[in-house]
Amino acid sequence: MKAARPPKAVLFDLDGTLLDTAPDMAGALNVLRNLEGLAELPFSDIRPHVSHGAARLIEIGFSCTEGARFDDLRSRFLELYRHDLAARTRLFPGLEPVLDGMDVMGISWGIVTNKPAWLTEPLVDALGLRPRLRCIVSGDTLPRRKPHPDPLLHAARQMGCVPAECLYVGDAERDVLAGRAAGMRTIVAGFGYIGPGEDPSAWQADAIVAEPAELAPHLGLPDMRAAAP
Repeated sequence: MKAARPPKAVLFDLDGTLLDTAPDMAGALNVLRNLEGLAELPFSDIRPHVSHGAARLIEIGFSCTEGARFDDLRSRFLELYRHDLAARTRLFPGLEPVLDGMDVMGISWGIVTNKPAWLTEPLVDALGLRPRLRCIVSGDTLPRRKPHPDPLLHAARQMGCVPAECLYVGDAERDVLAGRAAGMRTIVAGFGYIGPGEDPSAWQADAIVAEPAELAPHLGLPDMRAAAP
């Protein structure tokens, strides 16, 4: 299916959409559990929660949601993750050809994430993505973050676009809420970190893609599904 028109710009959520960060975040959580004398959790138990950030991971890893112990565990987790944040993190398989196609067509792209800049920026640099990005909006760039539309509106201004010319791709309901509130088309990355109790079809996005190659027709690119790994 062809999109009605190619977007002028595409904005990606980071964890679970542009980058598969779950191996490194799960690794940091299990290192912390080991330090606390606990057995490692299966990767499959951790992966669906990664898009919801450090607080959710501490909750599932230690059944802890607030107080001094929570603050200590969260701080230690983030420090462990910071020191190894790009060991196994990669673009999702099949996404590189899509990004290449966007570059050829002159479709600008950038990142809007709730991840703080002190983690986002070195991760982007470690993977060599910065020269290709038109903007990076992190969770602490502005006073308000997703699901508020401000980060997406800020990104559109940086890209030199009106919101209606932008497409936002994310793997969480807050991504769709933010995109819709900003006046952008939205696509759910169904290959991302979506938990078994979540129903992306209820989020009212414009589309859901099961794999990165399925983004191509929404961008005016040739069908890439046969070429995806």
